[in-house]
Amino acid sequence: MQRKFSLAVVGMLGFALTLTACGDDEDGGGSDNGDGGDTGTSVEGKVGVILPDTESSVRWESADRPELEKAFEAAGVEYTIQNAEGDAEKMGTIADGMIADGVTVLAIVNLDSESGAAIQEEAAAQGVKTIDYDRLTLGGSADYYVSFDNTVVGELQGQGLADCLGDKPANIVYLNGSPTDNNATLFSAGAHSVLDPITSYTVVGEQAVPDWDNEQAVTIFEQLFTQADGKVDGVLAANDGLGGSVISVLEENGLAGQVPVTGQDATVEGLQNVLAGTQCMTVYKSAKLEAGALADAAIALVNGEEAETTGTTEDSEGGRDVPSILLEPVSITKDNVKDVIDDGGQTAADVCTGEYAALCAEAGIS
Repeated sequence: MQRKFSLAVVGMLGFALTLTACGDDEDGGGSDNGDGGDTGTSVEGKVGVILPDTESSVRWESADRPELEKAFEAAGVEYTIQNAEGDAEKMGTIADGMIADGVTVLAIVNLDSESGAAIQEEAAAQGVKTIDYDRLTLGGSADYYVSFDNTVVGELQGQGLADCLGDKPANIVYLNGSPTDNNATLFSAGAHSVLDPITSYTVVGEQAVPDWDNEQAVTIFEQLFTQADGKVDGVLAANDGLGGSVISVLEENGLAGQVPVTGQDATVEGLQNVLAGTQCMTVYKSAKLEAGALADAAIALVNGEEAETTGTTEDSEGGRDVPSILLEPVSITKDNVKDVIDDGGQTAADVCTGEYAALCAEAGIS
């Protein structure tokens, strides 16, 4: 997919967002500060956010939800956040309920573009503004798209794998994300743009994993590994969950730590694997920054204003350029895992448990 945007802003680590307030309950929130008092600000209107699932990545509930809650609470905006649990029909039902309940802005992480576009069409018919969060809905009608530069995510993964492999001859397997997720297409394209020109590398297998399902990923990688007669020197895994699936198969074959594996999301498991040397790298996408950008865009819409954007992203199916807020991802290796902890992406208490305590100490994490 051709990208048409300019990235004019947004350094990652150390970026200051004043998102300080306590959260709310699982299904919604308000404009008070958690103890019945007022936050000091008030925004007319209500924002609904629908997260996609709890299986493709732990980030949606462990990172995005709490950061979104903080951002909306800090802004004094009424909100509701629900999770579709991987069910497109359920997402549609949730959206209908939110619209009936009076949301004026609806943000979704689509499960597929077709169902996402249908939700946005219904919202527009009811006068509700929509935002694509993290994933672009192809053929949709979102007013804004808030995400990271997902082609750059793939480029970082490709470069990370190349750095771990060096210029020696190597057989590579790609384990891509869900074919219904436009981001997965961008990740793969970015990785290929880096790795394909390296003539010493040979692609010996490539397959997408439906719905980012980690259990299916194990089976798929086992098949790709067998088809390559076990001669796999590196794996471009699209996120930490898929990377963990690959590592489990490599462990069974006595190759964990010998075959570089990439990832994404800087999850607790991913960071632990990076520290242990069984995963080459991961990509950090600050939930604090993304949630803050979504909150800013949503609040602008609630107030009848235009959001500040960094450019546009081409929707090839819809034939339009979507106003976008795109943030820069960061490559994480063993040398800078500490940066994720320092930025609040994960906590040392979660990452540095058991056998990982000593590895954290070696990495300067306390």
